[in-house]
Amino acid sequence: MFDQIKKYIRNRLRGATGRRFLKEQNGAAAVEFALVATPFLALTFAIIESALVFYAGQTLEAANADAARLIMTGQAQTGGFSASDFKTQVCNRIAGLFDCAGGVYVDVKTYNNFSSVSTTSPVANGQLDTSNMGYTPGGPGCIVKVSLYYKWPIYVSLLGNNLSNLNGNYRLLVSTAVFRNEPYGGSNAC
Repeated sequence: MFDQIKKYIRNRLRGATGRRFLKEQNGAAAVEFALVATPFLALTFAIIESALVFYAGQTLEAANADAARLIMTGQAQTGGFSASDFKTQVCNRIAGLFDCAGGVYVDVKTYNNFSSVSTTSPVANGQLDTSNMGYTPGGPGCIVKVSLYYKWPIYVSLLGNNLSNLNGNYRLLVSTAVFRNEPYGGSNAC
């Protein structure tokens, strides 16, 4: 049965009808567009998503620089800021790009010297580990590290090469500022 169908198609393509069919160009543009559109759109969305991730990272950096200045100048300490008050200050500096209340994690730690500042990533088994995060802004002259973390969702992946670095297709955006507090209030003892 299959051989008969194959023979019939072969005979038709050899005839005048087949030659007209092979020479026909009316649908060529539509077929070519269909072949090119999928990878083009995937690449376009990947470029847009990459741009958004970099923009979000830069926004987080700017918010960290502004909020960390509150600690560096002693405004947070003399104002009696709690961890949630400081996070509110961070959120006030971030545009509507983030779910700040539920997604931004703030870690403020004090160190004795710059060489003892921890640079370890708070990622364990592909998950953000928030168990060691705290809020200790220190006093005048203290060395402080302010880190902001945000899990940005990634939607487009190209052939396994995507921006995610956490489980569940998330990209961990990190912003860190390390500085010595100014001698506010006339003292410089940490």
